[in-house]
Amino acid sequence: MRQPRVHRQFSKEFKRNALQLVEKGVSVGKVARDLDVHPNLIHLWRRNYLAEGESAFAGTGNVKPEEAELKRLQKELEDVKEERDILKKALSVFSKRTW
Repeated sequence: MRQPRVHRQFSKEFKRNALQLVEKGVSVGKVARDLDVHPNLIHLWRRNYLAEGESAFAGTGNVKPEEAELKRLQKELEDVKEERDILKKALSVFSKRTW
């Protein structure tokens, strides 16, 4: 019977150390064997690091500044829409004439 796969999580420092070894000339295969990870994972980490630089490997719960700003703006937009809807309803209530 097969054991279920365990999703391992690696710290930012672990990933950077692995990439530093590759940058020093150690082969990806050797680094992967030494660290007990799949070579494709190291290639993925390298692509992410080259594309995103220091903001790569944000990790669980750590949001990139761009994502934090987007989330803040979306929340603000939601609040403004809610306020608008409330004002529309209030306007219709107060604009009705009661003779």
